Amino acid sequence: MNATVGDRLLVHGNIVGERDRRGEIIEVRGPGGGPPYVVRFDDGHTGLVFPGPDAVVVPAQRRP
Repeated sequence: MNATVGDRLLVHGNIVGERDRRGEIIEVRGPGGGPPYVVRFDDGHTGLVFPGPDAVVVPAQRRP
């Protein structure tokens, strides 16, 4: 998984009824665009994220 600043991170809920979490990647700390990422989630929370298999990076240029 590789990302750049401005991409969006989508973390799918892994429990029935749990909502997906979405946020903007504001810092990439791994080499070559790899994790971990600092993400500002849509709810205002900012945190360091090591995405798992339930996460998808949506490149900034593909967003509507």
